[in-house]
Amino acid sequence: MRSRDMFTPITKNKATAMQARASTVVLTMFCSFILAQTRSSESNDGGWELLKKSIGISAMHMALLPNDRIVAFDRTDFGPSNISLPAGKCRNDSRDQALTRDCYAHSVEFDPSSRDVRPLTVLTDTWCSSGALSPEGVLVQSGGFNDGERAVRYFKPCADCDWYEVPNGLAVRRWYASNHILPNGKMIVVGGRRQFSYEFIPKGSSSDFMVFPLAFLKETTYSSENNLYPFLHLSTDGNLFVFANDRAILLDYVNNRIVRRYPVMPGGVSRNYPSTGSSVLLPLKLGTDNKSPPYAEVLVCGGAPSDSNHKANNGIFVPASKTCGRLIITAQDPKWEMEEMPLNRVMGDMILLPTGDVLIINGAAKGSAGWGVGREPVLNPVLYRPDTPRTQGHSSFQVLNPSKTPRLYHSTAHLLSDGRVLVGGSNPNVNYNFSALYPTELSIEAFSPPYMSSATSRPTITWIKPGPRVTYKQKISVGFDLKGKGEAQKMYLTMVAPSFTTHSFSMNQRMLVLGIDVDGVRQTSDGGYAMDGYAPSTAVLAPPGYYLLFVVYDGKPSKGKWVHIK
Repeated sequence: MRSRDMFTPITKNKATAMQARASTVVLTMFCSFILAQTRSSESNDGGWELLKKSIGISAMHMALLPNDRIVAFDRTDFGPSNISLPAGKCRNDSRDQALTRDCYAHSVEFDPSSRDVRPLTVLTDTWCSSGALSPEGVLVQSGGFNDGERAVRYFKPCADCDWYEVPNGLAVRRWYASNHILPNGKMIVVGGRRQFSYEFIPKGSSSDFMVFPLAFLKETTYSSENNLYPFLHLSTDGNLFVFANDRAILLDYVNNRIVRRYPVMPGGVSRNYPSTGSSVLLPLKLGTDNKSPPYAEVLVCGGAPSDSNHKANNGIFVPASKTCGRLIITAQDPKWEMEEMPLNRVMGDMILLPTGDVLIINGAAKGSAGWGVGREPVLNPVLYRPDTPRTQGHSSFQVLNPSKTPRLYHSTAHLLSDGRVLVGGSNPNVNYNFSALYPTELSIEAFSPPYMSSATSRPTITWIKPGPRVTYKQKISVGFDLKGKGEAQKMYLTMVAPSFTTHSFSMNQRMLVLGIDVDGVRQTSDGGYAMDGYAPSTAVLAPPGYYLLFVVYDGKPSKGKWVHIK
């Protein structure tokens, strides 16, 4: 049986126990995460709201910027989208498969608050590309198809900014690659179709154009398709966890060597494109001693048999997997711990919520990723509570209220600063086919998780001291209002890194539970409350950049406030 809470790491061996003990001395004075779930939250199954019937493009790729705007885009060789570029702006490409002169936008900026849409000009093909947010809050986006296969694109958040593109910003073509920001502020780009290697961006010198071989990616290619969009997670020891299909390594990317090979994930299914599952690094629980790094645990859910794509293209749609696996990647003797979801799911997105729960959303119950080869849309999101004890009568999973809109291939999801999850995209067929079995989807909707129920109030952050710019190890004081009495043992602080989401994987997604000062929560003279926490101790735990800071009380998160750490 498993019994763990938000503040008490599991200890499967002596090494993990010693590592966990030092980082949780203060945190264990607080209640377990499961206590933060109220009956009113559990009885609520979430709700849906249509934000925009059409944003003009299909949200195949999605990123949240520090100004709370969403940048979304699809591919440039689709033909006419449903939104035009500003007068005088057109894309000219003699190799374009649909239009050699295209005056339609294939990228937009969306404001979830006002619901305004602004067309953006992307010139190179972004189809199946990757990205991450830089330490300065600039969206850095890389690779794609055709003329975009070596492009690196930059989008700075401002009122009238547009894409800036470097056509040869990558050393080799990268199509279906994955990105992750690193402690030094650089980004690693791993894999891609027929690319068993990695490199770093942005390029600052000639040495940055070096390409480093990674034979592991070739070893885990099981069919005519490569194991595309590998899952990447930065471990708490500074190495990179790389997962492909059913196995994983720990990569020392500085010295180009594999420092660890993990056990094969049980279940006999593949988890990466086109047998697309999803993965998150579960919340990192930080202590106040700034000495021992926390343990790191990865969750992988969904997927399909390795031959599912081949069979689907021949009209045979096999059921997707129901299995999830958890692996403590820092343990001395790591072993997969398997669970079953309530629903089969391929192409599902996994979103870390500010409470530490995981939302599993979008996807299909049969088939695989690819053009028209998914069947039986899974309309119900599922909430996974990683700290629920696995005992009789308890389930880690909660099935939530369904959407009315199928979200299959090329759908996306992203956490917003107000706690909702933005959902868009699905089947962006060539020429925006709206009469296909599962037509192109241009709408954007928001899902409100159970914690947004009106049954109990949410805290409101009123101030942050010394301010939104913090340094590593710094003490942070957070003031907040709360209707009703605050209970210290049910309050904590979390920081969530914004991700870049495409193909069911949120690159760079990361959540930290901050160490709390021994004095805990105190009441202020104005009737509010304040809590003192500590910023992460190193850039390995929290790479430099922007994060959303939340106060969580009794299972209810506040709206997030942007903070910048470096």
